[in-house]
Amino acid sequence: MVAGLLFLAFAYLAVGQAAANRNGAQTAADAAALAAALDTRDKLADEWVENVLDPTKWRDIFDGNGVPFDGCGRADQLAAQNNATAACGIADELYPGYTVEVETNKAVGDSIVPGTENIHAKASATAVIEPLCTFPPLGEGAGDDVLPELTCKDDEKWKLDPEDLVDLPEPQDLFDVHLVD
Repeated sequence: MVAGLLFLAFAYLAVGQAAANRNGAQTAADAAALAAALDTRDKLADEWVENVLDPTKWRDIFDGNGVPFDGCGRADQLAAQNNATAACGIADELYPGYTVEVETNKAVGDSIVPGTENIHAKASATAVIEPLCTFPPLGEGAGDDVLPELTCKDDEKWKLDPEDLVDLPEPQDLFDVHLVD
């Protein structure tokens, strides 16, 4: 009876080890996907600030165009910090973003379950960059000396004065980055 209880205890330990490794892989995937998307979100926001006086470019920027999607380097860094290796690519979602698949560098390890000593946990995550602002089409309420009004999250209105562009929305006001799976 004692041998049976010891076997069960070791089996639960093995399952716990595998679950902890899997959770670590999911954490690494989530962090890597979010880091890649945040990196690109900041570049999109910078692109908008550079083109704030040219509202003809705003739609492309808010749609995720205008900057190269090169955040996978940041995803690789975050995966490495979480003791994993990442494979990163552009997400195929409603909004632009990244899908990251990771594999832990550390195997599940030796246990009473045969074959686990070389098994590495795998996980994936997708993070998207969702625009938070809308603005009227060009020609509706905007002239050469008036910029379109932005309506962003929580119906916050941004009336932009081309002569005084000191109080512009921050990246987190313009775009939301979140996990979709």
